Amino acid sequence: MIALLLNSGRGTRMGAETKEHPKCMTRIDEKDTIISWQVELLRRAGVKEAVVTTGPFADMLREHLESLGSGITFHYVPNQDYENTNYIVSMNCARHLLMDDDVISLHGDLVMHPDVMEALAASPVSCGAVDPSLPLPEKDFKARLKDGRISAVGVDIFGEDCVSFQPAYKFLKKDFRRWMEEIRRFVEAGERKCYAENAFNAAWEEIELYPLDVKGLLCAEIDNMEDHARVTAQFRETVRNKA
Repeated sequence: MIALLLNSGRGTRMGAETKEHPKCMTRIDEKDTIISWQVELLRRAGVKEAVVTTGPFADMLREHLESLGSGITFHYVPNQDYENTNYIVSMNCARHLLMDDDVISLHGDLVMHPDVMEALAASPVSCGAVDPSLPLPEKDFKARLKDGRISAVGVDIFGEDCVSFQPAYKFLKKDFRRWMEEIRRFVEAGERKCYAENAFNAAWEEIELYPLDVKGLLCAEIDNMEDHARVTAQFRETVRNKA
């Protein structure tokens, strides 16, 4: 199993916090950054390799990851056009490293409870993190469910068949290959600014992606400083103080 950590964005909604380092290097407590915590959870799950897509501050991120002593081998894939593209292009750039194994894929601003990572890694099927106990967010990802599977992921989908979703995935090799084939088709057709999930939505019937209910456990992105305050408080209360 290999990990994909998507870190090619600029994180402009974080304001001054991301002017001197990538968003994934934002601290969530005195010990960890977002990405160092992700790496620790991957290490606990037995992951030995990770592909890291990069944008601004690529050298700083590389130095940070190599300093962790995690035992994980990192492969760095730059998106040279990060200013003008979305992570669908970053994923396409990394495709040659990701086609031969099951994949855990995480957005670089995602903070989760250890039990969520454990459930992802142990899943016998391809899955994505959902939390039906939360209200549907207005601007963030939702997943549409159909016949027990995820049939669409996006920010602009609503309805009684939708649930709150976070971009934490575990893909079996066959399903990830199909998603990547569709991603390549999108990028070659000029779709370089959309979400990679748009490509999933176009091929969902051929990708057996199931919802993984996190049941109220911490699994949340940090998009802005308000998110940072909320998520770090929850992290300290439910993870760090329970360790």
